[in-house]
Amino acid sequence: MHTAADRRLAVSHWLQSAHPSPEDVRREWSEPDGVALLPLGTLLSAVRIPYDLVDAIAACGHRQCANEVLDHTLDGGPVICDPRSRRYYALVPASAPRRLAPAAAVLARAGVECLSRGTYLGVPRVDALEMTTWQSYWAVPMPSPGELCEPQRVADLIAHGMRRLAAAEADA
Repeated sequence: MHTAADRRLAVSHWLQSAHPSPEDVRREWSEPDGVALLPLGTLLSAVRIPYDLVDAIAACGHRQCANEVLDHTLDGGPVICDPRSRRYYALVPASAPRRLAPAAAVLARAGVECLSRGTYLGVPRVDALEMTTWQSYWAVPMPSPGELCEPQRVADLIAHGMRRLAAAEADA
């Protein structure tokens, strides 16, 4: 059995390994905002999801409630919240953008984008678990190294949010 601190350390090392210079990641995480830019497309990719889609599902208007909905819907898969840009980033396997490519046009209309090679993502240090300022934090922490969101669950979440938004617009 591993302690939470052991798991966070293992996740931290795994995330650092995505960068060609892990010491740069450690340095960036030690700065006041505690966010490091990690290249996507080798170990992991990300799906950028606007608050509106998640809020349509959560129907509560509070970040904590929305985070709980993400945790439940994505079965504990890791999600970063960026309150400044009002977006979530579901971390997915590096291959996910290829699998989601056929739906790219539909996703783009909803403000969703699959981020992969050639893109860097601001990743907060692993102990940033709540919004204390407008800095990014883990809405759903990475449970263990390499444990990412299942792309189909992310696609289902997005489809559900899109249906809810469309229904709300039709009612308005």
